[in-house]
Amino acid sequence: MGFKCGIVGLPNVGKSTLFNALTNSNKAQAENFPFCTIDPNIGIVPVPDERLDILTEISSSKKKINAFISFVDIAGLVKGASKGEGLGNKFLSHIREVDAVIHMIRCFDSDDIQNVNKNVDPVRDLEIIETEMMLADLDSIQKRLDKKNKKNIDEKHLKILQIALDCLNNNLGLSNLLNEFDTKSLNQVGLLSIKPKIFVCNVDEKSIQTGNNYTKAFIKKFGEENTLIISADIENQINELNGDEKKNYMSILGMEENGLNKLIRKGYKILNLETYFTSGPKETRAWTINKNCIAPKAAGEIHTDFEKGFIRAEAISYNDFVKNKGWLNCKNNGKMRLEGKDYIVKDGDILNFRFNT
Repeated sequence: MGFKCGIVGLPNVGKSTLFNALTNSNKAQAENFPFCTIDPNIGIVPVPDERLDILTEISSSKKKINAFISFVDIAGLVKGASKGEGLGNKFLSHIREVDAVIHMIRCFDSDDIQNVNKNVDPVRDLEIIETEMMLADLDSIQKRLDKKNKKNIDEKHLKILQIALDCLNNNLGLSNLLNEFDTKSLNQVGLLSIKPKIFVCNVDEKSIQTGNNYTKAFIKKFGEENTLIISADIENQINELNGDEKKNYMSILGMEENGLNKLIRKGYKILNLETYFTSGPKETRAWTINKNCIAPKAAGEIHTDFEKGFIRAEAISYNDFVKNKGWLNCKNNGKMRLEGKDYIVKDGDILNFRFNT
């Protein structure tokens, strides 16, 4: 499984610039006027993982296949989007299709880039977007709970919608739903307000390391756990460089890693994802799974037949695989384990599945 992140925010906050930087492309228009993005741009990006490179070398694999993440550049929302302002309804529908939402927040001053509001205020900007998403949810829930539509809704989904409606009518958040219902059911209901969120404060070059007054105000209000400080413009400049030039430039700026790595790591965390590997002479490959995934489900990521006919998994931890330099030495040194249907796959496991056809 891969996962899809939608980049949202007000017009001209740097969404398309960040998208181009993350996907190393110029696919998205990044012009200085509102709504330059109308149809969403989608970029599929390999997930960087140095473990994959090491395993490929140990197994002398002919091919290396990364896990992938999709980024969706969704056009700028404005106040009133839930009522159709700024073509808002169309864009809100695009958000329903993603697994996580990246809120792009303007935290820089510029006379050259238009701002849809009179001043820069990241707290206000996020509240506008969040409010529009909640209003869109409210409208969607009310329509689905109408007598004509209500009879076609699954009982569990109906309960979720009823609780959500009560919360929204009483100006309460929907976070309690996350504790009461499983992720799969909540995703099927398609509420925007409960999608996992990453907040990206888009800053200028001088604010990359320590932030600025805007980021401090934002973090004071919304916390720093899911907040990243990134300069979309600088990320684009970094992508135009090669090898040592890129490393040297990042070093000058005091950057230990680029924005893509930060976003992916944060995305895996908020979506409770982890990685296992398959590795051999033909190929070494990374697979994305949910945390606490049992072995048959992990096998199903490769092919549904693997899950249906699962017998057992041959499993080696990443550290043991590296220390013993591959499958053969791990077997000879007793580091390969045989695991059954109840085995919970660990992050970094190297697995080989046995199954009936």
